[in-house]
This record gives sequence, C-alpha cells and structure tokens, in this order.
Amino acid sequence: MNIKRAKQEIKDAIEAYLIKDAYGEYCIPSIRQRPILLMGPPGIGKTQIMEQIARECEINLVSYTITHHTRQSAVGLPFIREKEYGGKPHSVTEYTMSEIISSVYDRMEETKIKEGILFIDEINCVSETLAPTMLQFLQCKTFGNQSVPKGWIIVAAGNPPEYNKSVREFDVVTLDRIRRIDVEEDFGVWKEYAYSAGIHPAVISYLDIHKDNFYRMETSVDGRMFATARGWEDLSQFLYAYEKLGKRADREVVGQYIQHGKAARDFANYLELFEKYRTDYRIEEVLAGHFEKFAVDKLKLASFDEKFSVVGLLVGHLGTRFYAYYEMDLYVTTLYEKLKGWKREMGEGTSPSASLALLLDREQADYERKENAGQFTAPARHAAVKTIGFLKARLKEAEAGEREGLMPEEIFTGAAGHFGQESAKRENMVLETGGALQNAFDFLELAFGDSQEMVIFITELNTNPYSIQFISENGCDSYYKYNKKLLFEEEQRNILKELDDIENDL
Repeated sequence: MNIKRAKQEIKDAIEAYLIKDAYGEYCIPSIRQRPILLMGPPGIGKTQIMEQIARECEINLVSYTITHHTRQSAVGLPFIREKEYGGKPHSVTEYTMSEIISSVYDRMEETKIKEGILFIDEINCVSETLAPTMLQFLQCKTFGNQSVPKGWIIVAAGNPPEYNKSVREFDVVTLDRIRRIDVEEDFGVWKEYAYSAGIHPAVISYLDIHKDNFYRMETSVDGRMFATARGWEDLSQFLYAYEKLGKRADREVVGQYIQHGKAARDFANYLELFEKYRTDYRIEEVLAGHFEKFAVDKLKLASFDEKFSVVGLLVGHLGTRFYAYYEMDLYVTTLYEKLKGWKREMGEGTSPSASLALLLDREQADYERKENAGQFTAPARHAAVKTIGFLKARLKEAEAGEREGLMPEEIFTGAAGHFGQESAKRENMVLETGGALQNAFDFLELAFGDSQEMVIFITELNTNPYSIQFISENGCDSYYKYNKKLLFEEEQRNILKELDDIENDL
C-alpha cells in the first residue's frame, strides 16, 4: 500500500488500541495489542508519518533508530543486588532501566500525556548481539526486565533486504505476534503532501514531468545510485535557503541530495530553465495583472515542458500566497477566540490586566505543553507565537490604562481596535490573493484558452489543500467555470469506460 493508506491504518489501530470500556480498562488488553511493523524502501516517509500520527492523535511519540544502540543501552546495565532466599543471602544480577524505557517515562512527565507511540526505526538492521533483544521486544513488549507502559503502542520500521545488506529476517514466531504493513513509493500521494508542506515548485513541476525520477534505486559499476522522497524534500528546503541568499544550486549541489547521476543532472538543467522562465514571463507581474502581449504569444508557441513549467511557476507563487493566507486566517481566528475569553472573564468582575495576565499564562503553558509533545503544525505554532505576542502587548497597555484610570470598557475597546487592524490585514490578503488567482486565470486564458494546460492548472489547484480552502471560503468564478467542466469531462470518461467494460464482458 502507499504511505497515505499506511498512515490511516496505523491511526485506526491506535484508535482501536486506546479505546476503553466502562471500567477504564483498554478494550483490547495490552498483550493483544500487536506491534505494527512498517516495511518499505528508505526515504519514503515512514518516520515522518509517525510524527504526523502522534500530532493528529494528540499522543506522545518517542522515536529511536535502534542501529545507533548497543545491547547495554537498550536493555540496561547489570548490577549486583543482595537478596535472601530460604534464609540464605544471595548475590543476584539485575539491570538498570533501559534508556529507551526511561525516555518513555520522561516523555510522560514532560507532556503530562500518558499515552503514546514508541517508534523503533531500522529494527531489522540491528547487530547480532542486539537481535534477540529486538525479538523479545516485539514478542513481549519489554526491554530486559522493563515493560513498555500501558497505553503505549509499539510501531517499528524496517527496510526490505534489497535495500540494506544488514537486514535480518524475522522468524515465524515473531511475525505471528505483529501486524505487518508493506509500503511502497507513490508519487501521487507524495504530491499531495508536497503541496501542504510547501515543497519548492521547481521540484513538484519537474517530478510531474519526470515521475520516473521521483524514486530510483539502482546499482551501477560506480556503486549504488538513488533518488528518494526524502532527498527531494531536503533539496527543496536548500533551494529556498539559496534563493534568500541570492545563490543558485548547480549540478554538484543537486547531486549531494539526489544521488542518482542522471536524475541530478536532469533536474539541475531543468532548474536553470525554471529560473529563466520565471524571469522571461515575469511571473510576479502576471499575478499583479501586468502581462505583456509578447509573453502571451511566447507561451502559445512554447514546448509542452515550457508551458508546464510556467503553469508550475504560477501554481508555486500562488501556493505561497495561499499558505500565507491560511496562517493569517488561523492567527486571526485564534486571536478572536482569546479576546472573547478575555471579555468574558472581565465581565465576571476581574480587572482587565489581571484577567489578561491569567489568559496569557494559560496560553504560554499550553504552548509549552504542545511544543514539548510535538503537537504543533508549523502554521499552528506560528499562530500561537503571534497570539502570545499580541496578548503581551495588550497586557502592557491594560496595565498602563489602569494606572491612568481608564474604564475596563475603554481598555478592551483599545485592544479590539488592534484586533481590527489584524483582521483588516487578513481582508487585504483575501483581496490580493484572490486578485492574483484571477490574474493567473486571465493570463492562461489568453495563452491557452480552454486547453489541456488549463486542465493542468485546475488539477494542481485541486491538489493543494491551501488553495482549496481559500477558494471554498472566498470563491473564484473562473475556477468554478473550469473545474465544473473538468468534473463533467471526468464523469464522461468514467461512463464511457464503464460502457467499454460492459461491452468487453459481453
């Protein structure tokens, strides 16, 4: 299955494992909560989905790459304890608590959350001395004589033998005690993630054209050559950093991330063209509504790759704006709820500064708890930081207002005015982003009319969760026009396919 389906399977398993009966006991006892073994090629997101799952399920995550550990760090160190049996003293060997188990308890103390995931990566690549410990861990949920606490689900990940010479096969006894999920790379699923994660538009549009270079593992006379989803994402982050520095990534830089010679060279060449198209077609000016006839005429006569790249540039620039609006909307919405809570507490007779100080303390404590537990998405973290900053500024104003003898209503009205400024910024973003989207449609209509390039543009918008949210909340007539046609054509194709299938069956 693909990584998206695997993620849902694990979330469903966690939900089932953590459900409790009327007596507060887990409906599935711990001994029947089978560990989950996630098997698949390296670099496709096995570790990353664990972070997403823990955040979405609001539980802890403790993650270990077991190949970095020895038997002593996993099991604990031996020590001698004196005990008495049958009236006679004996020296008995015991073990200190495993570093891994102690990390679980530390995590519970930090976050005050009692349930979580213990994730062990590369579990089938352990050393010979540690292999029996891993089998015991999967079979009995223990490291040495220390058990994994109740409410903690074990998930392990490994690579198939064709990707790692150190792989050890599990025996039937172990396999009969786990849930095995085999995953494989899937560009379509990764592309959905890529938009939500803000992957560089050059990477997305290149891989859309050259899907065979998304994930490659080959052996040549020069050794192992590969390109992975992890490599493309890390390269994306580096490209953004280089753009801020005014630098360009050449073939050597790309090859440090995409360790497949042909794919690296191909993308480096594409990146040069991508930057050239950005300049030639003046993408920012197009989105501002200023596009020249020469640009439209040039695009009409361009090759398919060039047309596809320009569409990718438009989608990428719009995607940045959609994401910025999403962050701003989340911040303003969060701030509105906090101000309502402040006003409510003031209505109960608490002074403006005292009630706001209490609210601020709660917000800061909630921020630290979520940050420690890894439960923030990037937009949510940014919204929380901005909200806390806003409340701190209003607290200083409230304290100053009270010293000046202002009434609580006057103090709150002043704060509401500042909120109005933030809300106005959001409305300006709606107008600017909506205008940029319409300008992109106008430009593409002049260049392509009702063509496959427009279908590609609509499809890309439908893949990006931030563009979908923006359009659903704020509308776009051109989008509805072309999307309706696209859906109708897809329905037609599906009907014709069904008729063909029936005819073939007959």
